[in-house]
Amino acid sequence: MSGLATASARWLARASAAAARLGAGEAPAAGALRRAGLEAFGALGLPGTKLEEWRYTNLAPLAALDWQLPSERVHPIERETLEALASPVFACGLLVFANGRFVPELSTLRSPEVEVTSLAAARRSGDARALPRVGTLVDVKLHPFAALAAACLDDGVCIRLPAGAKLEQPLHIVFLSLDEGAPVASHPRVWIEAGRGSVAVVVQDHVSLGGGPAFTNAVTELHVGPGAQLTHVLLQRESTASFHVSNTTAQLERDARLATHAISLGGRLVRNDLLLLLAGEGAEAVLNGLFLCTGERLVDNHTFVDHAVPRCTSRQLYKGVLAGRSRGVFRGRVLVRPDAQHSDAKQSNPNLLLGDGAEIDAKPQLEIRADDVKCSHGSAIGRVDENALFYLRARGIDEAAGRALLVRGFAAEVLAALPEPALAEALADTFAELLEKP
Repeated sequence: MSGLATASARWLARASAAAARLGAGEAPAAGALRRAGLEAFGALGLPGTKLEEWRYTNLAPLAALDWQLPSERVHPIERETLEALASPVFACGLLVFANGRFVPELSTLRSPEVEVTSLAAARRSGDARALPRVGTLVDVKLHPFAALAAACLDDGVCIRLPAGAKLEQPLHIVFLSLDEGAPVASHPRVWIEAGRGSVAVVVQDHVSLGGGPAFTNAVTELHVGPGAQLTHVLLQRESTASFHVSNTTAQLERDARLATHAISLGGRLVRNDLLLLLAGEGAEAVLNGLFLCTGERLVDNHTFVDHAVPRCTSRQLYKGVLAGRSRGVFRGRVLVRPDAQHSDAKQSNPNLLLGDGAEIDAKPQLEIRADDVKCSHGSAIGRVDENALFYLRARGIDEAAGRALLVRGFAAEVLAALPEPALAEALADTFAELLEKP
């Protein structure tokens, strides 16, 4: 039996045991989602490199570790420790999770307009407003890690914005990966329902507390109602001993607006899947991404934008910076369906290589099945502009500082698009600090 098959069997046994323990007395909708996940993961298992979608991402290092589910007891966390780790947007509502489980004593909700429910509480109480929708946007039969997350269903957050609600401050969700000695895996879920005409910014922040091996398998579902405006920021800044897989699926209704920002600055192996369905005419989506690879890290970004109806717009800009012997992957697919006339889609993927050992595999794709559209895509791979570097050195800036300045400028376009200036500034500093490390 191969390493992936052995790890898959181990995960299936562990998920089945967790279902027996966590599923006692839970709502039927939660049980149905868990059973669907178990069945799908049993059929799919962990994906190997023979699959086109996973061709460049070898999961052998992940499969080699004997992952444990989080212990029932959450270790105490000081607020000062949390604030030192998380991004500086604490003027807003704060929801804290430790190894995927809600920590109410560290959480503060300052917006009465928004309804927030812990997924664990919802599945135990059978919350009819949130739970039946969880899992409806992501197809577990197509995504093995989403299937695994459903099979290990535990905790997360369900957020509902009523029609017309407008949050004045961002809602900050912090997922802490704690060091419990043994390798620990968590499977947090985020469900966001943005009602008609609502407006909100949600920051989903994954950070590490301790340097032990951790695996985060996050599933996020965004339903953006008619005329709603939602901004979702996904930050991945876990330690270099961490593995991170995220699956974000969104559905946009008529005249909805969604902006996503995926920033990957940490982790040993990172895989981000982003799938958007433009389901209502006039919907608009903006997809921004920035990933930094150093050492021997691997970051893999897959995006899929489905123009299913006429007169929708999508814009993608994903930038990669790769140093050392790191590897990056970008596969961006845009599908324009036969009836989706007047679609407007643009995709761009510039990448910067800082060392001879760094590598990027880029594959932008357009599938156009309508005849009245405006679509373009492109990918570029290059090194630091020597002419620009010469210009800086001629003005008294040494070579190392000049290269750092040019690389920071390359990333600035994506960071400047973030909804909070304080967050953009903090991440720019983090980006610069990581570049200085070997």
